Amino acid sequence: MRIRLAPALFILLLLFPALTFAQKSVKSGTVDVNGGKLFYEEAGTGDPVVLIHGGQLDRRMWDDQFQLFAQSFRVIRYDVRNYGKSDAATQVYASEEDLYALLKQLNVEKAHLVGLSLGGRIAIDFTLAHPELVSALVPVGAGMTGFSMPNNFPWEESLDAAQRDDFAKVTELWLKSGFMAPAMENPKLAPRVRQLSMENTKDWMSNPLLERRMKPPAVERLGEIRVPTLIVVGSRDVLNIQAIAGILQARVPGARTVVIPGAGHMVNMEKTEEFNRAVLDFLRSLPKK
Repeated sequence: MRIRLAPALFILLLLFPALTFAQKSVKSGTVDVNGGKLFYEEAGTGDPVVLIHGGQLDRRMWDDQFQLFAQSFRVIRYDVRNYGKSDAATQVYASEEDLYALLKQLNVEKAHLVGLSLGGRIAIDFTLAHPELVSALVPVGAGMTGFSMPNNFPWEESLDAAQRDDFAKVTELWLKSGFMAPAMENPKLAPRVRQLSMENTKDWMSNPLLERRMKPPAVERLGEIRVPTLIVVGSRDVLNIQAIAGILQARVPGARTVVIPGAGHMVNMEKTEEFNRAVLDFLRSLPKK
């Protein structure tokens, strides 16, 4: 017999997951990558799900998903190079190859990839570079290699501030940008976003030119993606990110899109219950290995 939860109860369970399930034990460590180490955490069992964070944040942006998703999956989240507890870049690197090293050292044969912004771009590039390792793709407010981005962020002013070691200024410029403005309107969320950004700004701005981007770029190769794909975007995200979501929908075979009403760029943090429901419904619909 199928049991249906009343909507109010379902929302309560999403908002207060600690009240409804036992927290899974968390394993953490580092893996070696070309020229450094990446920090990761994992919890749960089942088909692997990898959470890839956005720029100027770190793995902790997934706090509202990590344990919840671990009730059904083996969930891995990590700090991209230059962020969190992972090493800053000291030589040229490729983010998709860092992810390859992580999965290989954690003995992951295939994974569902969920990435936001920078993380979405990495997830797309990885799917194209190593399709045999990907079972599903969830780009969230994703960037894309080869997409010409309008100037939504004052880069020159930020670089000038970084050269003066004024990383507080860089953080403020970022938080006032169209990417972060909707999140900063939320008085409960804003302090958390500000703290994460402040802790990650210095390394993020230190070596921006050392990352090698995929060639040919993803924007020219989207038709090669052959895994189930759910595109997630906030209705209040900046126009270029919404444009990327439209390109993904048009060019990735079989892709479908979920627009989260009222959400800006930080969809999973701004509209947590709606995001969790959409992504978990998609992941649970996939064939199990």
